[in-house]
Amino acid sequence: MLNPLFIPLLFFFFFLCFEFCVVGTQMEREEKVSLELSEEILQSMEVGMSFKDYNCTISSMDFHKSSSYLVTASDDDSIRLYDITSGTCLKTINSKKYGVDLVCFTSHPTTVIYSSKNGWDESLRLLSLHDNKYLRYFKGHHDSSKCIFFPRVVSLSLCSRKDCFVSGSLDRTVLLWDQRAEKCQGLLHVQGRPAVSYDDQGLVFAIAFGGYIRMFDARMYEKGPFEIFSVGGDISDANVVKFSNDGRLILLTTADGHIHVLDSFRGTHLSTYNVTPVSCNSTLEASFSPDGMFAISGSGDGSIYAWSVRSGKEVTSWRSATSDTGPPVIKWAPGNLMFATGSSELSFWVPDLSKLGAYVGRK
Repeated sequence: MLNPLFIPLLFFFFFLCFEFCVVGTQMEREEKVSLELSEEILQSMEVGMSFKDYNCTISSMDFHKSSSYLVTASDDDSIRLYDITSGTCLKTINSKKYGVDLVCFTSHPTTVIYSSKNGWDESLRLLSLHDNKYLRYFKGHHDSSKCIFFPRVVSLSLCSRKDCFVSGSLDRTVLLWDQRAEKCQGLLHVQGRPAVSYDDQGLVFAIAFGGYIRMFDARMYEKGPFEIFSVGGDISDANVVKFSNDGRLILLTTADGHIHVLDSFRGTHLSTYNVTPVSCNSTLEASFSPDGMFAISGSGDGSIYAWSVRSGKEVTSWRSATSDTGPPVIKWAPGNLMFATGSSELSFWVPDLSKLGAYVGRK
């Protein structure tokens, strides 16, 4: 469904504008000033387009780094590929046999890695969306003797610069993988539910659990963490850990409804935002804006919040139309004035120009 405030051309414009304004001429520099993400622009954002044809909750989604594609995974065992410039669903692929939980793009815009959610097969799969073919299986998270639950993968992060990725499971292991090999390239044992993430350069990865974020050099991970950062006594289950695009900040969400932001170099605790806690079966997700100046997050009550990273203050909040389905999955589109939320429907949020009179026609 398309909000009449956001005709397709406007939707396409906002998809392009953040990247268009980055280069060199005087006019382009002036345009960057007029379109730079600000509190006013963030406060104006509304749902510009939504897809309501989901039968179940969206469990995961990912934007491709360099194309206009978005992929979603949902509890009806489907994977869907979208082109956000045209606002169309390009393909739906069902994974009824294995189920689907987490999904991430590889460097190729129609190839993904996804985790199972069927209760009997913990494998990760490399899937070509182009022809619906499995290119590789990754098996390793299977030590169910140490896990009272099915040892499903609860965290997955791909390195944007190399063909490697890292996965964390309820079996209390973190595995390092090369997309070209079926067997894992490294194994780390943890003492809790792990949240994992590569930084954008692929040189460092983080593992969060038990109230701490452990920083590893990807080239020497077997030597253990080179830094361990405390998150202020919050020992609830880690849900999501992420780096900002420039690698200077790191964000951690926990099941108790806390979103922590730290300096990734010094470990300095910069701020903590609080939302409604999530259930043990849900994940609290948050995301940095492309410039790292703002953080957005879902909440256990289905609301969406935005904060200024610099001041630590809440900038705005939105009550989702699907708030009864729990915390939405939330992702900011790389390099664009748009973020997406997923619950029982998929929504794209863009600025409403009618609320931004000072920006219209500004040169």
